[in-house]
Amino acid sequence: MKQLRTLTELLDHARGVGPMTISVACADDAEVLEAVEGARKEGVANAHLVGDADKIKQIAGTLSIDLGNYDVIDEKGGEAAASLKAVEVVSSGKAQILMKGMVKTANFLRAVLNKEKGLRSGSTLSHVYIHEVENYDRIFFISDPAFNTYPDIAGKIGIIENVVKLAHAFGVEVPKVACLAAVEVVNTDMPPTIDASILTQMNRRGQIKGCIIDGPFALDNAVSEESAKHKGIVSEVAGRADILHVPNIDSGNMLAKAIVYFARNKTAGLVLGAKAPIVLTSRADSAETKLLSIASAVALAAFQKK
Repeated sequence: MKQLRTLTELLDHARGVGPMTISVACADDAEVLEAVEGARKEGVANAHLVGDADKIKQIAGTLSIDLGNYDVIDEKGGEAAASLKAVEVVSSGKAQILMKGMVKTANFLRAVLNKEKGLRSGSTLSHVYIHEVENYDRIFFISDPAFNTYPDIAGKIGIIENVVKLAHAFGVEVPKVACLAAVEVVNTDMPPTIDASILTQMNRRGQIKGCIIDGPFALDNAVSEESAKHKGIVSEVAGRADILHVPNIDSGNMLAKAIVYFARNKTAGLVLGAKAPIVLTSRADSAETKLLSIASAVALAAFQKK
């Protein structure tokens, strides 16, 4: 497929491969219902709405959402029960995507990881932010800015493998992965630079496949060819990175939010590594971000079906 270079192209692609079906855990939330309704109107996704049916009907009424377009699954047993039921809808094959509604993340993830009905795949669970930034010719994938706090090498391998699969779903045949640090040389006093060099060598020896990894890179020489050239860096990845692999949650979270608040951008986010894509949005996310997150999940689910 053609490489998707903007999130507008992503939405068009999701319309083409969709609609997919979402299972929403604890759907009694106005913002979540608005996001799901937007996805339905765009032809991207349909949904099973799991939770307290009375509350869902009440909220849908205030938003003029016709619940005749949805399958409402009444589960009044609280967050844990509704989350597990929503997960079961996915694990049974009735939906291809899971979405978090009005439920605490810990309760939601407990259901995802349930040994009997959950969505364990054996892979590391990780988060990715997907950014379209003005004046760049490609989409950037930042991982992991939200889940894994200070991952070791094994954790970083899992994070990279997850986001490489997502990049493939976006049509990036051989994504370029820049392992970020504060500097672009290995410094034994700076552990992220050592990890970056290990990951680079593992990729070169075929231990991490489907991508090109290099690093360490400071951010400027990962995304700017001019900066990389000025510093004399010769690399297929320098200045042309698709995936920005961050060393820890601190740097990743700050980088992703800096893009959101300091640049003209469009953004989406997903949880990767489960048997199905997981949409986990924040109340602070815009309606557009929530729609694009669903579209990202649809693109990945369609790719995984091939």
